[in-house]
Amino acid sequence: MEIHFEKSSGINSENELPLYEIWAKTKKGDPNKLLKQGIWAYFLLLIFEGALRKWVLPGLSTPLLLIRDPIAIGLVLIAAYRRLLTFNFYMSGLILIGIVAIYTAIFAGHGNLIVALYGARIFIFHFPLIFVIGRVFTRADVEYLGKVTTILVIPLTILIALQFFTPQSSLVNRGVGGNMEGGGFNGGAMGFLRPSGTFSFTNGSSLFFSFSATFIFYFWLAPKEKINRFLLIAATAGLVASIPLSISRSLFFQIIITLIFALIAVSRKPKYIGKMMKAIAGIAVALAILSQIGFFKTSMEAFTERFSGANESEGGLNGVLGDRYLNGFVGSILSGTKVPVLGYGIGMGSSVGGMLLTGDTVRISEDDWGREIGELGLTMGLLVILIRVGLTLKVAVGSYRKLVKGDLLPWLILSFALLILPQGEWAQPSALGFSVLVGGLMLASTKN
Repeated sequence: MEIHFEKSSGINSENELPLYEIWAKTKKGDPNKLLKQGIWAYFLLLIFEGALRKWVLPGLSTPLLLIRDPIAIGLVLIAAYRRLLTFNFYMSGLILIGIVAIYTAIFAGHGNLIVALYGARIFIFHFPLIFVIGRVFTRADVEYLGKVTTILVIPLTILIALQFFTPQSSLVNRGVGGNMEGGGFNGGAMGFLRPSGTFSFTNGSSLFFSFSATFIFYFWLAPKEKINRFLLIAATAGLVASIPLSISRSLFFQIIITLIFALIAVSRKPKYIGKMMKAIAGIAVALAILSQIGFFKTSMEAFTERFSGANESEGGLNGVLGDRYLNGFVGSILSGTKVPVLGYGIGMGSSVGGMLLTGDTVRISEDDWGREIGELGLTMGLLVILIRVGLTLKVAVGSYRKLVKGDLLPWLILSFALLILPQGEWAQPSALGFSVLVGGLMLASTKN
């Protein structure tokens, strides 16, 4: 069954207007105003949920872990009530699996209703939110969110720089719930810990900068009026600086993938070569400036040591992608033959589910495909994987068709979606949030 979206009743023919005018008119006259505000709330809470849990309301850190859930539930229910959702194969499949998994978890798995509901909420509410975003967001909304994301790169880079160089006992490094031991992750190098930024865990920071790279490259290739060039240069410098400051190979590889996608786009449209050269020049200037600053040299040394050590043990880009896809898929199937037919129970592999069941984290698998098969059993787990991969392929085809017509935005967003949408760790709140967000933006940017 195909995904069908009716023509939006919002802004369709006014893309020639300056972006701020489109946004102003959208706020005043768009019948989907409430839904769009909810999507923006979901996005902002995705970015700043960790800040609330660490600095603003540390005493409420546990309930704040679910702060985006009421928004997702409300958006899906409102959209369904207004008949804005078309129940397609992907959405109906995961909702059905989520409902069935609640029963199998209770009667054949761990037996805890709360844990089962916590795990099933991903399929029943968060995944359908992808289609809500795709339905109500216009091209102008996607670009505006990209602009806000690009601007946020600047302060968030400053924040992770402060976290990188200050002790874990400092205020900026406060852990979830006000933990004085700090929120840094010990997977760094040279005694430096990986900073978490405004997120609860370090993977959120890496995902944010990976997500922002798609829009930064897009704005370099887009018309000048899309964004202020000074802000774009500053954000580019922040993106470059975030690589060593994050001490994250995943972020480095993701930016390389986005760069490759940009080069493919330019190769198809020679008129973009000049703009791509400007983007490369901007990155070169940023590197030249940053290389003269002491903090960048130090962070580069730590990143280089981490990169070299991890490459020796895990392999480079080919090793990472190979393990993530081919080996990850085969390994998940092989491990699935050892789990019960109906799995151990949905929700068990999440940190919250593990704590409720055993008082500690239950690690079913190192990757999300293995976790899904372990929780749901081989049959339902494989169905979930196939649905995620199928949706990814569908948006990939749609983005390529847009690229052929000269539209670069969906293609560049795909560079991030291609990894996180099929294999993002949905049991982890930040990865789930970015999967939902990028999936919805892909649908919104590829619709007519």
